Amino acid sequence: MSINALPLLGSALRVFYYRTAIGQLPPRLALSLRRGSPCSASRKKMSPEVIRDTTNDLSDSLNDKKQQSITLQGHQFLVHGFPFLFDVPSNIVLTPYSTSLGAHHTEAPINSGHFVGFNADAADSRHVVSIGKLEGIRFMSIFRFKVWWTTHWIGDKGGDLEHETQIMILDRSDSGRPYVLLLPLMEGPFRASLQPGESNDVDLCVESGSTQVLESNFRACLYLLDGDDPFDLVKNAMKAVRHHLGTFKLLEEKTPPRIVDKFGWCTWDAFYLKVHPQGVWEGVKGLVEGGCPPGMVLIDDGWQSICHDDDPITDQEGMNRTSAGEQMPCRLIKFQENYKFRDYCPSGQDGTSPAGMGGFIRELKNTFKSVEDVYVWHALCGYWGGIRPGVEGMPESEVIKPRLSPGLQMTMEDLAVDKIVNNGVGLVPPEKAHQLYEGLHSRLAAVGIDGVKVDVIH
Repeated sequence: MSINALPLLGSALRVFYYRTAIGQLPPRLALSLRRGSPCSASRKKMSPEVIRDTTNDLSDSLNDKKQQSITLQGHQFLVHGFPFLFDVPSNIVLTPYSTSLGAHHTEAPINSGHFVGFNADAADSRHVVSIGKLEGIRFMSIFRFKVWWTTHWIGDKGGDLEHETQIMILDRSDSGRPYVLLLPLMEGPFRASLQPGESNDVDLCVESGSTQVLESNFRACLYLLDGDDPFDLVKNAMKAVRHHLGTFKLLEEKTPPRIVDKFGWCTWDAFYLKVHPQGVWEGVKGLVEGGCPPGMVLIDDGWQSICHDDDPITDQEGMNRTSAGEQMPCRLIKFQENYKFRDYCPSGQDGTSPAGMGGFIRELKNTFKSVEDVYVWHALCGYWGGIRPGVEGMPESEVIKPRLSPGLQMTMEDLAVDKIVNNGVGLVPPEKAHQLYEGLHSRLAAVGIDGVKVDVIH
């Protein structure tokens, strides 16, 4: 089976025109954020320390000048002698990149930056600590304003930060202070983010998401790098972190799918959940006749066989659930397409021998030669509500009710999130996840689908 699964950058960067309805975004993207009391800073009375691996002395000496551009002196973070964070608690630890485990020095940028960590009094699944106060320095940042979307934010003090900040760049000064990038990282099973603290503290939040996964000491949950060009700064930071973590590749190391250079059309805004073959056909036809022939077509949400838990499993597969928010509690009941596409008959036929999704895809590509790729949408867990338990022919599943972390509870209210939290998700056991994806993708590949847009990535 060959199919291109395209997760669209995880939970963060879903393209806005794919989802501007069903309560996802209020008019004019008004960010009516739920704000609570900022988490108080946890100031631990421990001695600062710098981890040093003496086996890397040669690498250290080669990079010493650059690595010492950021220092922790007393209770201040400095870059080339300019303070940028003050009142730094004594449990904060600064570690040069070259002495951290996992760094491949020969492949990393010359200025490889530093890691920030901390020591806590007790192991826990979630820690919030101050890394110092920020005042009078402009910054730009990207934060999660919804569970799966990010946007930009600016300010000039710690109190201006938003919860779930994913990256932050401090502005340079006319007196010579360079740009400083702060990038929260994964450290083991813990993920990090920045958030506002008390009295303009910049708080670092690390959490495992499980009460069973605890830790008290961290050494590389935040990455710092300075530079004179903000574009090069981000590029060099990602290169260094790529070699430190070893869990992802940079764009220049990847082979992009062929759709990246094509004009594509997504059906969502035209049809929402009521997408059907004739509508897709007319949409492509209109684009071709208008001089904008699409090279790729994405059939969004509305093609799958779904229903609520209390719905009988019928040939209509819950297609009455097409009003705002009604699809979120639905669960997948078949890998096969729903009746709208399953009953498709090519033009000129009497309808006694439906061609199904495969026949529709073949006819679409044969008629409109510009269309080389047809993708379909599906959620990471199969559908918004996952897989319905106890359905013959589907992987076993169990409905689990997720809980939002404190940081995500501070994000913008979202109908989809509320529905998912209230109704739970039908999850396939991790050891049987292949049954879900092989079952779904093999069916799609068999009918001529070229790839998928994976959505609802929490």
